[in-house]
Amino acid sequence: MKMILRFLKPYKLWCVVTLAVMLLDVVGALFIPTLTAGMINEGVGNRSISVIAEKGALMFLVTVLSGAGTVFGSYLCAVLSAKIGRDMRNALYEKTLGFSDHDFEKFGTGSMIARTQNDVNIVQQAFVWSIQMVLPVPIMCVMGVVMAFSIDKAMGTLLVGITLLVIVCAVFITRKAAVIFGSLQKFLDRINVVLRENITGVRVLRAFNKEQYEEKRMRRSFEDYALSSIKANRLFAGLESLAILVMNLCIVAILWIGGNRIGQGFMKIGDITALTEYAILILFYVIMAQMVIILLPRAKICLERIDAVLSHSPEIYDGSGKMEEVKDTVCAFQNVDFRFEDADEATLGNISFSCKKGETTAIIGSTGSGKSTIAKLLLRFHDIQKGAIVFGGIDIRKIQQKDLRKEIAYVPQKAWLFSGTIADNLRFGNEQATETEMEKALKTAQADFVFSLPQGLNTFVAQGGTNFSGGQRQRLAIARALIRKADLYIFDDSFSALDFQTDAALRKALSKEIQDAAVLIIAQRVNTIVNAHQIIVLEDGKIAGLGTHKELMEQCSIYREIAESQMKGGKTDGQ
Repeated sequence: MKMILRFLKPYKLWCVVTLAVMLLDVVGALFIPTLTAGMINEGVGNRSISVIAEKGALMFLVTVLSGAGTVFGSYLCAVLSAKIGRDMRNALYEKTLGFSDHDFEKFGTGSMIARTQNDVNIVQQAFVWSIQMVLPVPIMCVMGVVMAFSIDKAMGTLLVGITLLVIVCAVFITRKAAVIFGSLQKFLDRINVVLRENITGVRVLRAFNKEQYEEKRMRRSFEDYALSSIKANRLFAGLESLAILVMNLCIVAILWIGGNRIGQGFMKIGDITALTEYAILILFYVIMAQMVIILLPRAKICLERIDAVLSHSPEIYDGSGKMEEVKDTVCAFQNVDFRFEDADEATLGNISFSCKKGETTAIIGSTGSGKSTIAKLLLRFHDIQKGAIVFGGIDIRKIQQKDLRKEIAYVPQKAWLFSGTIADNLRFGNEQATETEMEKALKTAQADFVFSLPQGLNTFVAQGGTNFSGGQRQRLAIARALIRKADLYIFDDSFSALDFQTDAALRKALSKEIQDAAVLIIAQRVNTIVNAHQIIVLEDGKIAGLGTHKELMEQCSIYREIAESQMKGGKTDGQ
């Protein structure tokens, strides 16, 4: 409840106006039976056309005002709901921007999609229905019973008893529904996860002939969801049947008891009509409220899931310090230890090295040695447990993440491109980049193939860049990084899909283009890093060797084994 109030707070006036309009609708609905009773008792009973005309005109006016209230109230509810939904989605999105990789993995991609889309939709729907069908119920019940008592105490008592009976049934059904809807959302999360895995991994499924296995797995997920949905629908069916039964029994009771009361002279014939309409209105609103109340446990679960994201404390917090001017040493690792939160052992231990302007630092090692983790720590996707990472003379934990990342150009291990055009993707590195700057970056990245495309920079890029080869995607990702004028360029295994000739040409062009910046290359191929000013050899998260290619070939057995496995006798052009 607190969370929904948090999003309603900016729209206090809007809420007041909406409730006032809805009240107008309820009052109008209750006033019409009173006018009907008066028309029958005074007009029909006395055969007075003027009274019938007067009551009829007043009834028409009340109907118009009540109808206007209904339409305007529905419009206000819809707009208010849309504003709340928008604010919730924006809040979820902004919150996730501050999440580390571990924070995001804690919820899961499928679950985050469900929370942002489906859960917010359910909250919006429940909000509209609550205002239109639940909030008027107390007013309708109180005013309807008061008017019934004003006609006859016995009939008022009858309405009170029937209303209480329906409310008790609603509470019982609601409690039962809460358990069902709680499991329903979990099954929906599971469906999202399975569908996403099947869509993104379709090639692997086909390659290993696992279509039938995945079909069974998906069927199980849908069946679990279907069974829970069937249970929920049974509750709705039972409630609907109960509602019709109670409503008809109530009308029979009013006609039976009311007929006797008329015969005894306590009531008039028109009062029966009014009481019947009061009962129908009260029961209609109560039953509609029950339908909504059954959905409220699901909305409550959704709110709790949204709140779990919004109230989650991120692993990484921004500091209040400001970036200093980067001088000779761009960044340095000082006795850094790092362990993933859910890991049993440390990923990196006692890492110390520095990257200087005009120099290339390379990192090489076996798979799982922690090479890419170093790049992620520099970008502060994770925080270290011990030591310090200094950028421009200040600990990166003391500065804002956006200020840090402005000074770093990063090419990830997996070259990801966004849907749009090549120019749109390049401008991720620099929004103000001119066409000349983009062409220069493409030439440096050896992405000359772009110039031979019919539409050039305006060529369409599919999501993930799937309409380009692996090597083309890597070169476009490198060009995107080169567009940004940074103090540190990180290439995380960014040359793996390139042939040796293109690799050599690219490294030669890079040495001229970014000669005033520090360069950090994470690589698997020795040929890519042979001319680096310093090479760091990682083994099980620790530095096993540090030096030039020549020094490491003489002093580091691990590096020598890697080099000899890739090149005949370990001979290279740089040796």
